[in-house]
Amino acid sequence: MSEKLVQQLHTFIRSASTALPSDVEAALREAQGRELPGTTAANTFSAILDNVEMARRNVTPICQDTGSLIFYVHHPVGLDTIAFRKAIEQAAEQATKDVLLRPNAVNPLTGKNTGTNVGLNAPYVTFKAWEKDEVRVKLMLKGGGSENVGTQYKLPDTALGAGRDLKGIRKCVLDAVYKAQGMGCAPGVIGVGIGGDRSTSYLLSKEQFFRRLGSVNEDPALVAFEQELHADLNRLGIGPMGFGGKTTVLGVFAAWQHRHPATFYVAVSYMCWACRRKEMTLRNGEATYDPA
Repeated sequence: MSEKLVQQLHTFIRSASTALPSDVEAALREAQGRELPGTTAANTFSAILDNVEMARRNVTPICQDTGSLIFYVHHPVGLDTIAFRKAIEQAAEQATKDVLLRPNAVNPLTGKNTGTNVGLNAPYVTFKAWEKDEVRVKLMLKGGGSENVGTQYKLPDTALGAGRDLKGIRKCVLDAVYKAQGMGCAPGVIGVGIGGDRSTSYLLSKEQFFRRLGSVNEDPALVAFEQELHADLNRLGIGPMGFGGKTTVLGVFAAWQHRHPATFYVAVSYMCWACRRKEMTLRNGEATYDPA
């Protein structure tokens, strides 16, 4: 794979780490406007937004935890995925040397950090073939603090009084966000994966973070569910960083997949306010980047 691709991916990673998507920044500014001036919540949003502006201006990471690198690559049949993964690894290693990424690949048995963000299944890359003649690369930088407050439920859940329906799923999400408090760096974006097995429900919940804030679910059955849950979660009063306030979440995104008759899993993934996601399209060797 060419050095050109490595450089394109390096630029891609740099943008994800240093420039917050416009829809996320707009949501943070709207949230700040709902708080009374001089309150802890308003001041916290001011600090967050100052940080966002400085990171973009100085081309420095938005957060000291630059997260785990999660890539989704849609590609035409015939792409050399082995070479493409090597290009991703080279770009990640270079971005780490350039201090655009913090070294976040640790051996769980020895505790040793590779120092490069490259290791076994790191970065995490999913390849999926499609019929288009272009390559679409999606990148998410997933911080450890928000990852720690993600959770999974098995329905029915007698402790929550949650059955196998949307009402039961709603109780799961409310419980997860309430227990997280400010530990996931609120206000967060909530991804909900309904159905599948233990692993695929989590994967589905994380894929929701690529939706733009304010977008409407394509499934009519989940439109009202998302909107009502978004309002309910913001009534919890947890607020930015858990200091109290009117905005606890910036958005709620849900999706479902078929499940085994004996199982009903609900995964709730949490993304911090630094919702770092980007898209890049490769056509005839040239890259275009999501302007958001």
